[in-house]
Amino acid sequence: MPLISSITGSSSDHRAHWIGGAWTAPTSPDIDPVSNPADGSVIGGVPRGTAADAEAALTSAAAALPGWSGTPREDRLEAVQNWLRLIEADAEILSALISREVGTPIGLSRNVQVGLAIDIARASVDAVSRLDEERRGNSVIRRVPAGVVAAIIPWNVPLILTLQKVVPALLAGCTVVLKPSELTPLHAAHLARLAERCELPPGVLNIVFGDGPNVGSALASSPLTDLVSFTGSVRAGRSVSAAAAANLTRVHLELGGKSASLVLDDADLAQAVAASVGQALFNSGQACLQWSRLIVPRRLVREAEEIARTITATYVVGDPAAPDTDLGPLISADAKARVARACARGVAQGARAVLPPRDMDGLYFAPTVFSDVTMDMDLAQEEIFGPVVSIMTHDGDDDAVRLANSTRYGLHGSVWSSSDERATAVARRVRAGQLEINGAPFNPAAPFGGFKESGIGRECGAEGIDAFCELQALHYPVAGGRSVRAKA
Repeated sequence: MPLISSITGSSSDHRAHWIGGAWTAPTSPDIDPVSNPADGSVIGGVPRGTAADAEAALTSAAAALPGWSGTPREDRLEAVQNWLRLIEADAEILSALISREVGTPIGLSRNVQVGLAIDIARASVDAVSRLDEERRGNSVIRRVPAGVVAAIIPWNVPLILTLQKVVPALLAGCTVVLKPSELTPLHAAHLARLAERCELPPGVLNIVFGDGPNVGSALASSPLTDLVSFTGSVRAGRSVSAAAAANLTRVHLELGGKSASLVLDDADLAQAVAASVGQALFNSGQACLQWSRLIVPRRLVREAEEIARTITATYVVGDPAAPDTDLGPLISADAKARVARACARGVAQGARAVLPPRDMDGLYFAPTVFSDVTMDMDLAQEEIFGPVVSIMTHDGDDDAVRLANSTRYGLHGSVWSSSDERATAVARRVRAGQLEINGAPFNPAAPFGGFKESGIGRECGAEGIDAFCELQALHYPVAGGRSVRAKA
C-alpha cells in the first residue's frame, strides 16, 4: 500500500503503481518529485516507472479483457457510474489537488479542470446507446471493444483528458492502462484510490507512473497494446505513432493547435475581442484549443488593439489559491523560457507589442498582446502554450478564411458576426475540427478533434465511444438469396 498523506496537506507520496486492482511495488526505487509551480514546493512524489512496469500493467489489462468485454453493458455502465459518483463526491479535493499540480486558479480548477471533466464523462455515459447493434439488410453491425488501450495524457488539463479517454473506453468494454504526465500525476493516484473503493474489477483500469521516453514508449510499442490514445505535442505524437507502427497498433492523436478567432466586419467588436482574449488566456494559455490568433477587420484593428490591451491588463496574475486570481504560473522553468523566446522572436520578426511581455518572479508570465502579426511570423504559425495573443488583420471574409487555414493545424476556432447565418457560412470554410459561432458554449456531447497536424480521430460524445471500438459485421442467410462460396 502506498504512503498517502492528506491530499490537501503538504505532501502526497504514492510509492506504487495501480496494477491489477492492487498497489504494486515498482521495479525501480527511484521517485519523481511533484512540484507546485506556484512556489516550487514539493507536494508529493510517484514512482519513476520503467518499461517493465508498463509491461506488467499491460499484462494485467490483457488478462482482464475477456471478462470485462464479456460483461453485460448494463453492468459495465453501473461499475463506471459508481466510480464517477466517487469522483463527483471528491470534486473539491480534486480541484484543490489539480490547482496545486498545474497552477490553475482554484475557481477555474473547480469549474473547468474538474467541472468540465465530469460533464464530459456524463456525456459519454449518455452516449452509451451508441453500442446498440444495427440491422442492415441481412447483416448485423456490432461495435466491439478495440481491446487493451494505452491512454497517455499531458499535464495541462489532466482530469478532463483522463475521463475523456478512460470513461468511453471502459464503457465500450476495453481495459485501460493510464499513464499520467510525470508533472501532474497526483490526481491520477487519487482516481486509483477511488477505483479501489468502488471495486472496479481488477485489471480493468491500471495506472502506471513515469515519463514518455520510458513508460509512454513502452506502452505504445508493446504488442499487448491494441490502441494508443494520446494527447500532447505534434513532436511527441510522431514518436508515439512511430513506436506503435511496428505492431500496426491503432493510434488516436489529439495534438496541437494555432486556432483563430475570426471577427467579421459586422460583429460586436467589444464582445468578440473580450471573449477571444479570455479564451486565449485560459490556464495561462496552456491549452491546445486556445484562440491564440485574433483576426479582425483591418479598418478596426486599432480599436481591437485597445480593447484587447485594456481587458488583458485587468487580469490578475498570482497565487492560484487566491480567489481573485485569473492567471497562475506556467508549468515549469522550461515552459517559461519557451514563451519568453517566442515573444522575443515575435519582436525580432516585426510584431508590435500592444501589451509588452513582462517577466515576473518564479514561473509567472504576464499576459502579452502583439499586433501587426503576419503569417510569415512564428507568432502566427507556432504553438506557444503561453498567455500570448496575436492580433492579425483581414480584408474581408475570403481573406479571413485564408488566414485561418494558413497553418499546419486545424483544431479549434470561432467566428463572430451579427448574423449566425453569415458566421456559419464562414465557419463551414475553415478547416478545423470545431468552430464556435458567436460565443457558443463548449458542448461535451459533440466530437472533439482536429484536422491536419492537430490530430487523428475524435473524442467526446458518441464518436468518443466509436474511437474505442472495432466494427464487426455478422451476415445471415437470405431465403432464395445468392452467396459466394469458395470451391472445395
